[in-house]
Amino acid sequence: MIKDIKNIFCVGRNYALHAKELNNEIPTSPFLFSKPTHSLVEANGQSITLPSNQGSVHFETELVIHIAKQFESGMKVDEIVDSMAIGLDLTLRDVQSQLKQKQHPWLLAKGFKNSAVVSDFIPFPGVEACEQLDFSLLKNGERVQVGNIKDLLFDLQTIIEFTAEHFGLGKGDIIYTGTPSGVGPLSDQDQLSLNWGGNEIGSCSVTMG
Repeated sequence: MIKDIKNIFCVGRNYALHAKELNNEIPTSPFLFSKPTHSLVEANGQSITLPSNQGSVHFETELVIHIAKQFESGMKVDEIVDSMAIGLDLTLRDVQSQLKQKQHPWLLAKGFKNSAVVSDFIPFPGVEACEQLDFSLLKNGERVQVGNIKDLLFDLQTIIEFTAEHFGLGKGDIIYTGTPSGVGPLSDQDQLSLNWGGNEIGSCSVTMG
């Protein structure tokens, strides 16, 4: 499925506790950036190679939504989203800190190869059903992040409308909806499990190459 993905949009600072843990201001409107499609990789049990010479690589676990059709004004989430995944927005944190200081775009920190990890896509059950289940990341068997979209600063409807208005939104686009608190660094040979409602739907290991 990932070969058909067109655009990768990501929402930054969409959980208040995550913004605070990185000493960032809580945004007053959706804060978006994008990743190139070359960054996309499916977590299907394989080893994923990440850069080892650019400082710390941090995991950021997120619910990812897949857009089924061209957005038209008035469309609701349950009309336009057909599937979802759990993803990792991987970040070169030291590089990002340097870019922030220079007020430069984040692409070098966010867009490197294999920086957009996704689990299998599963049918989207609807917003209300999604709010009943948590997503989480296990690193070496320990749960290091857990989140629920009911805690989003900007809900899925707001994110979709904002993205469509400013960038356009169509079939095959995906949106990383934001990460909760608990982000942290990855190390060589870490084993990662992406979970939805307590069930693993994607896994991979890390090679720092």
